[in-house]
Amino acid sequence: MTAVAARVHLAPEYRGGVTTVVVTGVLGLQCYPDLRDGLLKIAAEAPDGLIADIDRLTVEDATLVTVFSMVAMRISDWPDIPFAVVTGRPEHRAMFADRTVDKFVPVHGDRAEAEHLLVHRPRRRAVQLLARSPNASALARAFVRRVCGQWAVPELAEDALLIATELVENAVLHTGSSPRLRLELRRGILSIAVSDDDPRPAVLRERLDPLEPGLGLRMVVQVAKAWGCSRSWSGGKTVWAVLVRRAAPRTDHAAG
Repeated sequence: MTAVAARVHLAPEYRGGVTTVVVTGVLGLQCYPDLRDGLLKIAAEAPDGLIADIDRLTVEDATLVTVFSMVAMRISDWPDIPFAVVTGRPEHRAMFADRTVDKFVPVHGDRAEAEHLLVHRPRRRAVQLLARSPNASALARAFVRRVCGQWAVPELAEDALLIATELVENAVLHTGSSPRLRLELRRGILSIAVSDDDPRPAVLRERLDPLEPGLGLRMVVQVAKAWGCSRSWSGGKTVWAVLVRRAAPRTDHAAG
């Protein structure tokens, strides 16, 4: 009997802001990275939520279903979207329960149920396409300053301006595409993301000479709660950073 080669196929479908990825094939150890990276790439472009429909996926080893909890944890910082799995197969649900994956990822019986129950958390989003020109970073700063004012997060504006300037300048200098700047605010968390069409990842290098480039990205790392570089399903990448709004200090009133 000839063994079936482990291979997965991902087919994203965009509907109503939620992206459903139909996953088919055979999940084995060799294609585990393909499924992980594929879901993360699609998540970078999923505006409001991501669903993985695995009803037609065969899993060679039950331990491999941990890929779904790993994806959920990876997207918790950015793009911070809800993630769910759809399957009607009892063996899938048993694997999820045995590996406690269902503690991290909601599991639904069908797509309609998942779409209905997927939590759409309040989010503000603003996007600006910038020309690949020396004026791109100045236009980006004006955009960030205006949006931070509209969203009433002035305490995040200075760090957001620094991050946007560095990420846009890197895109202009090191890629041949026009940068796309995206700001999102959810639950007091502001994310600044710049996308381009170059798949080469952004790399934080060790600076041995103060005259070498890279100081700006190091400043981004210092001010951001988290940062990263995510490949996108359609090609290219998104470099992002997250800022957290500080909670207002409590005022305790002594009893009179």
